[in-house]
This record gives sequence, structure tokens and C-alpha cells, in this order.
Amino acid sequence: MEPAEYAMMDEAEGAMWWYRALHARLSDRLAGIGGPILDAGCGTGGLLARLGARLGAADWYGVEFDQDAAARAAGKSTARIARGTVNALPFADACFAALVSADVLCHAAVDPPTALAEFHRVLRPGGMLVLNLPAYQWLASAHDRRVHNARRYAAGGVRRALITAGFSNVRVRYWNFLLLPLMIVQRKLLASADDAASDVAAFPPWLDAMLFGITELERAVPLPWPAGGSILATADRV
Repeated sequence: MEPAEYAMMDEAEGAMWWYRALHARLSDRLAGIGGPILDAGCGTGGLLARLGARLGAADWYGVEFDQDAAARAAGKSTARIARGTVNALPFADACFAALVSADVLCHAAVDPPTALAEFHRVLRPGGMLVLNLPAYQWLASAHDRRVHNARRYAAGGVRRALITAGFSNVRVRYWNFLLLPLMIVQRKLLASADDAASDVAAFPPWLDAMLFGITELERAVPLPWPAGGSILATADRV
């Protein structure tokens, strides 16, 4: 990932509406988990900080390949941060009660089948996997290019990949449906050029509050939305 984009994410992920919406959904799925939890591809640590604040004193771990991002994560959260890749996690078999990975399998440096096999390996029997992934290849943005995302997903493909990796009780759904039309306009019409500004940026407070409120409305109405800008998936390790 480009260093400047890491710095922007580090600055934005504590307050920007998108990160708050994402972290709220991941926190919902991880509530009540007893035992150690791994954030695989933890970036600059914003999710670990939010999970720790919301869910309390669980046994939190993170793994991150980039040295600077790992250092930022260690400073931002109380989790134990390891350097490593999701393609070969530096942890023993069956050691985590849950594993969360937010927008990591889409990265060019990740081999998704290998990473999913690693996620399965380090989870305990009965452990939960929670994934967030960007939806629709045609929705790729300037931010995708700068963080070197090589792929975006459809719900059916995510379901098949998890089943193939040996997971059970697979649940896959789209989210950010209500804001999808605005995403399309922004990415395909207003900021489609290769040198367009990144999606990760500070918003005026009124606009940030409005966008977050729309995601909270959608979160409060757990319908099987037919589409969305992102995909949230959970599955169990048998």
C-alpha cells in the first residue's frame, strides 16, 4: 500500500463515517465472543481500538505486514501486534475464538484461498470468522488503486469461497445499500480519473453525520438488502 494512503487512513479511521459504520457492524458480530480474537491485516489499528473500547477486555491480537502500519496499530490499541502476512499467519493451530478481517482478501498481495485456509487453521473448532469485503469489481475507486486492491466481490462468490475453505453456517449479506447510488455517482462520474482524490478524507461535520446516520438507519433495519457497496460475511469453523 502507498505510505501516504496509510497515513490518511490512520488519520481518518477514528472519526470518518465510513470507518465508524464498518466498525459498528464488525463489533455487532463479535459481541459475546469469549477468548482471544485476531484482526488479520489490522492496518493502522483503528478497528482494534474500536473493538477494545466497545467490547471490553478481550484478548486482542493483530497481524500486519507493513512495519509502519504495525507500529501505528501498536500505539493506537492495547492489542498484541505481530508482523506477518495473512498468507502465512504467525500463530499456532486452533488458537483463536474469533478472527476478523476487514477489506484484506481483496489486496493484490493476498492469495484468497491460501488466506482462508490460514484463517481456518488458526481458529478453534466452533470459532467464528467475520469478513468485510468491497463489493463489485466495476465499483473500484481511486482508494482501491492506492491501497492496491486487486479484486472486489459478489455475495455468491464469497459464499462459495468460504464453503470451499471448509467453513460452515456461512452467512453473507450486502450492506451500504442506501448510499450505493451516491457511491456510483462519485466513483464513476465525479472521480473516475486515475489521479482522482482518494475516498478517504475528512468530510464536513454535517455531511459526515448525515452519511453515518443513513448507515445507522440501514443497520437498524436488518433486511436482506439486494446490493451494497460492501459485503459482510460470517462463518463458523467446524
